[in-house]
Amino acid sequence: MKADRQVRLGWTGSGLVFDGGSAGGPQIVVDGDSATGPSPMDLTLMGVAACMAIDVRVILEKGRVPFDSLDVTAEGERRESPPRHYTGLRLVFSVTGVPPGERPKVERALELSREKYCSVLFSLRQDIPVEVVLEGG
Repeated sequence: MKADRQVRLGWTGSGLVFDGGSAGGPQIVVDGDSATGPSPMDLTLMGVAACMAIDVRVILEKGRVPFDSLDVTAEGERRESPPRHYTGLRLVFSVTGVPPGERPKVERALELSREKYCSVLFSLRQDIPVEVVLEGG
């Protein structure tokens, strides 16, 4: 596999708290208990929401569709037993300031993101090969 992206994550020595990010980029705290930072599953929801929001913004800009604000609320339903992966996602987009005749373009932008462009959403597919390597000792 030839990697296009890399992030590092390190245990802080406390509970389920890790910090990390990409080399030279901003660092964030990830907390399995959601006390000092978002949990990995919260980050997954945020990733899908952010990816689609960015897609929609870019598509609307290219289509010269004016808008005042764009907000997303993402909800996830998880399986009861391990692995507690998401079994369903619901994303609610609020786009204000769009002229009434331009609303179909916003709907099309959402559809294009969901069906073609959102790389985070497509990365949730279960047929993606995952290689796990153990180093050190």
